[in-house]
This record gives sequence, structure tokens and C-alpha cells, in this order.
Amino acid sequence: MQTHMRQEINEIPEAVGRLLERSSAELATAGRALREKDPAFLVTIARGSSDHAATFIKYAVELTAGRPVASLGPSLASIYDAKLRLERGAAIAISQSGKSPDIVAMAEAATKGGAVTVALTNTLPSPIASACNHGIDIHAGPELAVAATKSFVNSIVAGLGLLAEWVNDETLRTALWQLPQHFEQAVKLDWSELAQELGDAESLYMLGRGPALAIASEAALKFKETSNMHAEAYSAAEVLHGPVALVERRFPVVTFAARDAAEASATEIADSLAAKGALAFTTSDRVKSARRLPFVATGHPLTDALCLILPFYGFVEAWSRAKGFNPDAPVALKKVTETL
Repeated sequence: MQTHMRQEINEIPEAVGRLLERSSAELATAGRALREKDPAFLVTIARGSSDHAATFIKYAVELTAGRPVASLGPSLASIYDAKLRLERGAAIAISQSGKSPDIVAMAEAATKGGAVTVALTNTLPSPIASACNHGIDIHAGPELAVAATKSFVNSIVAGLGLLAEWVNDETLRTALWQLPQHFEQAVKLDWSELAQELGDAESLYMLGRGPALAIASEAALKFKETSNMHAEAYSAAEVLHGPVALVERRFPVVTFAARDAAEASATEIADSLAAKGALAFTTSDRVKSARRLPFVATGHPLTDALCLILPFYGFVEAWSRAKGFNPDAPVALKKVTETL
């Protein structure tokens, strides 16, 4: 019998198609509001997997719209009651449940501070949507497993859809509508070789650059959530500034490399770690020493990076079960975490 997590991974292609069909009008309206505002900067408000989605959207906005993006700590509003001047900016708040008190408080503060605010949520109506100027239903559908999968992916797709409408990027629009078929392929990819090689490893690194860094961060969190395994995410460049000291023979390193401008440097670093004796795996055909993990090339650098998370999700769900854990109900975690 499949776990809820496995079922929800399999549902991702359908969930993305549902989002694109049902929220297109809302995305267009919110995108038009951003275009009319022409913000000088954008801020994001999120925690956990939603914050990793926000990091992906950050890179996408900076690369595509040319606006700097910063993450706001929700405690600025909920604990410190800081008054931020955001009249020249915009804000994206991401919350699956739509009701975490600190996320809602920060979204309300951003709206009061003058920003054009957009909520990406799996729950409408909800406090987060009420706190923002625009609410986008990500249409992931019910997610029963504690570890978020389809809501993470749909949050990013919603953010990319918003971006495409904001800057009127027809190439990105087309790439998004092609995602369900690419995801159908990606969800079937087999990363069992990685599972076989990890053995009794107790710690590993997940690397990425640009949007793929957000994927590495999400992957590291999923290792912790589902398998009680220590995993840390680093920029493929940043890992050389200290963390590389821990990389000994057969230390596991997974590098998430998309078909973008960072692929060459990411694979070069992966190969250098393999030369040190690391157990290095990479999602690229450019590697020479590191081992190749299967991936789906989408033809667009942003959707290409997002596709990398699907085979990982399938891998980590199976890995968790093999280690005797229940990926649907990790110890000491709950589905909705409400923090102040």
C-alpha cells in the first residue's frame, strides 16, 4: 500500500495542471497589479518548505524581472512590531494553511507598509489571503503527509506564473504549461543507485546554485523530516569556504544542477569533490568524476531546476521506509506549525 507521501508525489503533475487552469485569472490580475506598481524591490514572507519555495521565486524574479528580492523574518511583525516602509515594493507571502500567526502578521504589516502584497496559499478563504491585496489558490489539493511535496511545487509554479504575468514573459508561460508532461516523466525517474551507495551514512551535503539552491535546501529538509538524517544545503560555491573540510572519503554529496548558466561551475565543483574521494552525485551530463543522477531537461532554466525535486521526493520517500520510518508522520512534527 502506498504512503500518503508517495501518492501526493504522484499527484504533482495533475495538481500543477489544475493550478494553471483554475488560477490563471487571479495570476493575471495580480501580475497586472505588479506591472502597474513597478516595484523597485520585492520581499518574501514564509517559513519551512514555503521559505524554500520563496528562495526559488527570489532567484527567478532577480534573473527575470531584475528586481532585488529579500526574505523578511516574520518575527519583525509578530515579536518586534517593527514598522517597515515598503511603499516602493511588493511582497509575496506563502503559507499552505494560510493561518500561521507570524506569517499573517508580517503579511498584514507589509500591506500596511504600502507594498502590493500577494498570498500564495492552499487554503481559501484564509487569514493570509485576507491580509494581502491578492490571494492566489495554488490548488495543490489535500496534503495528508506531514512532509510537504505538491504544495511546495505548486507554490513555486504559482510564483513563476505570477512572474510571467508581471513581466509578460511568453517563453516562461509556455514552459509552465508544459510542466505537467515534464513532471509525468520526472516522477518516474529512478534514483535507487543513490540509495544503494548511501549505506549507513549519517550526514550529507546537498548543493545547488541559483534556483537549484532552493531545491537543495528543500531536499536537505526532507532528509531531516522523513528520515531523521542530518543533511545540510550549501551553494556549490559556498561549500568550498569551510564546509568542504568535513568532506572525507565516501562523504555523500548531491549536487542539483539545472541546464542554466550555473551548470558548468556546479558540475566542476562536484567533480572536484569526487576527486577528493567524496560520494558525489550530480544531475548533469557534464560530470567527469561525479556520478550522474537521472533528470528531465525541460528546455527552460527555471522549470528545469524545479523538475529536479520530483525524483528526489520519490527517492527520499523510499529511503525513509527502507530505514524503518513512516514518511507520512515524522516523529515530533505536525502538519501545520503555528509560530508567533
